[in-house]
Amino acid sequence: MHPFASYVLRSYYKATGWNEDNLYANLTRSSNAILDFTVPKGLHLSVSKSPNSLFRTTYSMTAMPSLNGSVGYIFTSCDLDVKGSGNVQFKDMIERFKVYDQPRKPEGKDEEWIAGERVDTRGEMLDYLLYGRLYLPSGRLDALYSTRISPTMQALVAAVSHPSSSLPGRGGDVSNVMFNLQHDVGKWCTEYSYSAEDGMWGFRVLHNFGRLGLPVDATDDSSLVGSRAGLKRVDEEDAVEGSIGLRFTTLPDATPPSFQVPFPLSSLPAKGQPSQPPTTITALFNPILGHMSGAYSAQVSRDLCLSSRFDFNVYSFESEWTMGAEWWIRRASSVDARADHNTSADPSPLKTPSSTGTDFREEVHGVVKARASTNNILNTVQDISLMWEGRLRNMLVSLGIVSDFSSRSKPIKAIGCKKLDDT
Repeated sequence: MHPFASYVLRSYYKATGWNEDNLYANLTRSSNAILDFTVPKGLHLSVSKSPNSLFRTTYSMTAMPSLNGSVGYIFTSCDLDVKGSGNVQFKDMIERFKVYDQPRKPEGKDEEWIAGERVDTRGEMLDYLLYGRLYLPSGRLDALYSTRISPTMQALVAAVSHPSSSLPGRGGDVSNVMFNLQHDVGKWCTEYSYSAEDGMWGFRVLHNFGRLGLPVDATDDSSLVGSRAGLKRVDEEDAVEGSIGLRFTTLPDATPPSFQVPFPLSSLPAKGQPSQPPTTITALFNPILGHMSGAYSAQVSRDLCLSSRFDFNVYSFESEWTMGAEWWIRRASSVDARADHNTSADPSPLKTPSSTGTDFREEVHGVVKARASTNNILNTVQDISLMWEGRLRNMLVSLGIVSDFSSRSKPIKAIGCKKLDDT
């Protein structure tokens, strides 16, 4: 489940028109949502407030296994539509499998003019987001600054400061500042980064193949196919690290956003279902470390998504196979009650399917995720993770457990509960 700060950051990107999916770092985002979900450890409580549309606060506390907490503040230059935990769309708070829309060149926000004067920039002031969080009692401080330099360019500055008392073996305060510049033109996206602590420079580039940037009202009775290729390179004096990635995606719907806008009835096959299920295939290769990874993810039904990944190292011959599933839990909404008493002969307004086959009359109120992995050394199942996330009244709750079948002394590695209350 997304922390409140991550939810606000995504809302900021949406409000300013920035496509966070068109980055090399998010190449394996769909499969990671099923195979790399984070199970809460111990008892965690988070409370967030939005006094106004520009300023927000968030507080968190962990009671087990140790007592600690944090306090954070977020400020944005533009109004954001941030909802509370009681009325936010549940899928917006969950990292989930999703076929993302075709990348388009960012256009930024619409211009606002009053009496012949442009007022949306307020004296050419750029949109920005400021975030800071202090962890107690460790004293760690995190900070983030994000701003739009132009419609196609964004800059980020991230900083972290950690007292030496909580990091044994390293003298002095551990601090670092990272700079990141992103340039997205739709078909191409490049990133430049620099880390002040170790003087490391980084460069990433992403290229999209296939059909891109269709108009919103475009329809197509055949599935679209898209693929992406990316290259990452990091230099530090004589050390060089690089990786190459490829993602293949089927796009059953050409109208963005594909997970919200219903299918045009004329573009559906005779049975009312997409001609091809949403599918994502990714491949990564790091020639320096010799690591290879391939993942296949697909939505096999309206509420079930499956994913599988195989990792292999060409130097050590170590391998790992991971399998995962995502199952959505629904309940009938008030629209269903009205539909049962509807005597109209044309039920199509209530039965319009979406790009993923979702019936909007049924409300999603929970998801169950499961993951199992094995490796060639133990030749057995290494760990199994199970997590449930859902809404209880006006709170968002996560419950999870991680077990290790290879250890007889400690078969349960982690168990936890996380509760979010945003108002």
